[in-house]
Amino acid sequence: MKPPIYLALDFPTWQETETFLNENQLHGVPVKVGMELFYREGPPVIKALQQHRHPIFLDLKLHDIPTTIYKAMKNVAALGVDFVNVHGLGGADMIRAAKQGLIDGSQQNDKQPKLLVVTVLTSMNQATVTNELQIDQPVEELVTHLANIGKDNGADGVVCSAHEVAQIKAQCGEAFLTITPGIRLNETEQHDQKRVATPQTAHQLGSDYIVIGRSITKAAYPNAMYQQAIKEWNHVS
Repeated sequence: MKPPIYLALDFPTWQETETFLNENQLHGVPVKVGMELFYREGPPVIKALQQHRHPIFLDLKLHDIPTTIYKAMKNVAALGVDFVNVHGLGGADMIRAAKQGLIDGSQQNDKQPKLLVVTVLTSMNQATVTNELQIDQPVEELVTHLANIGKDNGADGVVCSAHEVAQIKAQCGEAFLTITPGIRLNETEQHDQKRVATPQTAHQLGSDYIVIGRSITKAAYPNAMYQQAIKEWNHVS
């Protein structure tokens, strides 16, 4: 069974990505492919990773009108990834369209990607939500509200901070998946994330999956750090 820890492949090219995975013997681990890599390399990068048996979270955070999202998700479904996401702020109609696109696009294969809703980015805090988005609502309530919209319209789970998992599970049910980015092996190393957690904390708070990037990819010994993340997730020191 693969560990529930997705490694964020935040590299600009497949060549750099492949070199990193080869040199650090990380082939086969769950990975997150984001905009930077996918927009450069396209679907072939997904196929290349699948050849090495990587479970894949395609992190594109799509946000557009429902018709466009439906067509995009229909194409994404054909890639056979494990997870794909859309912004919850796109609304109920967009989320339903995304789900239908995944259903229709998966008819020719045996694998339908699970749909995740992005609630509030972990790079945002209360000041950002209040002052810039002008949403007069606590972040925690906004996250739960968007999670409920997602669940009611076909989403399988959400991308959220570890600190919001309990309230989401309470309202949406234990089966509603929670995937947590903003994970750091060193609590002081926040980079551009503001709502962060360690693997151990995320597991204790109920996250189903976590995503780790720079704490591993920028480490002197990435494989050792990935193994450390597994130990922390399992509460082993």
